Amino acid sequence: MSAAGVAALLWGLSCGASALWRYSSNSPNYHIFSSRSTIKLEYEGTLFSEWSVPGTCSMKNKRSPKTELRCPPGIQIIKPIVTAPDLEEERYLSVDSSHTCFLWYYKVVIVIWIYDPENADPSELLWNANEPSLNSIILTKQLATLGQTPIIYTILRRKVYFPHTRMKNGTWHISVPMTAGDMLKEIRGNQVAFQDCFIADFLFLLTVPLLTIPEIPGSLPISSPRGSQLMADWYDCVLSFVVVVADMETFQTNDSFRTWTRVRVPPNILTDDERHSVSDMNLSQDGIFFLINGILYVKSFHEFTRLGRNVDLPDGGIIGITSRKWCWVRYLMKAKRGRSSMAIWTENEVYLGYTGLKFVKIITTENLKKLLNISPATTLTIHNVEYTAHPLELALLLNYCVTCTVSKKVYLVIYNEDSKEWAHQDFALDVAIDSFLIPRFLYSAMPEFILWDKHRIYYYYHNLTITGVLQTPTESGNLSRLSDNSIIHDVFTDYFGNIVVKMENNIMFYFKINIRDAVKLHLWTNSTIKSVTSMNAWGQVYLIYVFENGTIHPQEYPLKLEAESIAFQRKEKCPYIAFHNNIFTVFYFLDKGQNLSVWAQIVYPENVGLYIIVESYGPKILEQKEQVHYEIASGYCTKTMTVTFSQNVNYEAVDDYFKLQHQNTGLLLVQIRPSEYARTCPRSQNVFQVAVGCDGNKFIAVKGFNKKECLRHDFIYIIEKSFLRNRPSKNLRVRYNWKEYGCPLRLDFREKFHPLLQLYDDNGFVEDVGVNFIVWEIHGRDDYTFNNTMKKSGCLNEAQTWKSMTTLNKHLPLEDAWGPEFL
Repeated sequence: MSAAGVAALLWGLSCGASALWRYSSNSPNYHIFSSRSTIKLEYEGTLFSEWSVPGTCSMKNKRSPKTELRCPPGIQIIKPIVTAPDLEEERYLSVDSSHTCFLWYYKVVIVIWIYDPENADPSELLWNANEPSLNSIILTKQLATLGQTPIIYTILRRKVYFPHTRMKNGTWHISVPMTAGDMLKEIRGNQVAFQDCFIADFLFLLTVPLLTIPEIPGSLPISSPRGSQLMADWYDCVLSFVVVVADMETFQTNDSFRTWTRVRVPPNILTDDERHSVSDMNLSQDGIFFLINGILYVKSFHEFTRLGRNVDLPDGGIIGITSRKWCWVRYLMKAKRGRSSMAIWTENEVYLGYTGLKFVKIITTENLKKLLNISPATTLTIHNVEYTAHPLELALLLNYCVTCTVSKKVYLVIYNEDSKEWAHQDFALDVAIDSFLIPRFLYSAMPEFILWDKHRIYYYYHNLTITGVLQTPTESGNLSRLSDNSIIHDVFTDYFGNIVVKMENNIMFYFKINIRDAVKLHLWTNSTIKSVTSMNAWGQVYLIYVFENGTIHPQEYPLKLEAESIAFQRKEKCPYIAFHNNIFTVFYFLDKGQNLSVWAQIVYPENVGLYIIVESYGPKILEQKEQVHYEIASGYCTKTMTVTFSQNVNYEAVDDYFKLQHQNTGLLLVQIRPSEYARTCPRSQNVFQVAVGCDGNKFIAVKGFNKKECLRHDFIYIIEKSFLRNRPSKNLRVRYNWKEYGCPLRLDFREKFHPLLQLYDDNGFVEDVGVNFIVWEIHGRDDYTFNNTMKKSGCLNEAQTWKSMTTLNKHLPLEDAWGPEFL
């Protein structure tokens, strides 16, 4: 449904409720909001008289509740004039002066063309076009004549894909593999202008298609209790795949609700009351998990199953389930089991869930009492569980009390899935005995999170050293008193540090990570409509509406513009002018002998006194050196910090090589941020991983070998038994393994062969390997000789040899008989 269609439906379903107004543009996610953009205004209510807009703006019909206008660059004050004594709130819309006018359009195959949002077909604006419109064909061909050519750049692996040689019907075709580890892609072009207009880079998500569960005829609705608020969950790395539970149906989508289907269950498994008693829901690779009356169920493509002792879970008493909120496609984990995908808990036990419906109990409250050094006679229960921003950690909130009649303490412990260690945090919160707190860890290297009850938000920043209650201009942080006594429904957080608190009546508050006060946003959705916030494939917030007629619709929400409007009213400014860095990925691998250097630069007005902060979280296995360069000119200061991470560990002549290596490998999270920022700053901090160890995607190959340039055939050769190490009674018949070794290398037997080892990763060749290495014949033949002696090579003493090491380690396989652990 179009934006106009959603608006009409919202207006029709909000009669009798309080009035409000909003706006939209033709550009997806308000990507372009400039003097060239058509701004569509809509008033929702019955008291409208006319629009009040600056005289510099041009408007179609100022007396129509729905109209269009264009405005010059700058802050434009817009509001509706109504017949009632109460004035409608005004917005301060920031209209850009950008020369970016056009956007890339793509189809998943991938077909790409250029379109102008202000002159596009409706199908292009709705993103369901199968081919370019006539205007788009002309525009694409014109820009191609001027030298425009798109490429697809992958954000995580930094690969580049180019179009096929020729355009076809005003489109470019590019072949791009769909890989789970490189989903985030961007369409980029050349700096080519047409009529002083450029094309905006376009970020999108491309992965292996995720299919929604089909609705089987005769199945029945599954929902939350009547009158409940909406629940939503999405894949942490595929944000467009979402499930929403309402009080009449459950809905699913794989394209952010451009299309959707219902999720229903077979009859005769649940009673009618049970089908309408969903208290929690989670989305996983194994299906959709529903928590109903303390029992966990899973809906997959093929069945709807009750889970319990059959999968090592309790048959009842489950009080919560959760999954990861932040996407880490790559990470370093030394443990063999792998990373969990969800957590399940009762009052006294915590379980982790893995792909394939495998579940493992990791802790009980009895063990937690010992960990916290708490008396066995006291009461300790699990309050809530949440995954942190760290790719391998999980946090538990614990209830602690003695008499348990008036108040209780809430403690925090963090569990690392790799080391299997529990860490008690410096956190204790006194609350009423019936209080229930919901945690949400923020996108940060350090453990930073917010908590909320029905009325207030509690913040814990900078590794829990800065804490307090989120403040508001009035009512001392009680958000309910500022929202007509409504209570907190949900809290939205994103990768840019934005935090939106949505109340049950759809009033919203806004703040950012490390900010200690919130502002009330302009009213956007009527209180009679049920909605929930979600994150689309571009990482932007959007609203999902569920209507009483059993339909669901998404609507883009211009958070940046709405926040700028409030900031202009409050005269808020970002303390710095610019904050730049060269951190182009969220994951770096450091192998032995390597180092990593990154830089960050901040520009700010003179006498403000800002600086750059670098923080890391994880094992202390890297050395960190910082160098700061300072400049001042024309009243502005520029500070540039270069940070180098390195490791200086000597592995020679150690007692236990592998133990030392294990101790000095691991995963660090690093963040670089300005010392001060505000709600008006574009991004709060940059977070990335540094994995220290061996990259599993790297491999060694002998130069000259390949797996394509030869005809494979059944190649068998015989090794004479007298040439074999153990002198067997029969000759050895060997079948050549083409798949593993590739094409044999053709050599002149009269020439000496010295293999050159080369290092590769998933991006291709990295470097020649310049270290000593061992070569052995895998089938045990010993009829080879050496070109040199130890004495001729300059050895003062006899070194280790293949013969001495295989003799010493007869009990080991050949591939383990000699290695760095024996040096």
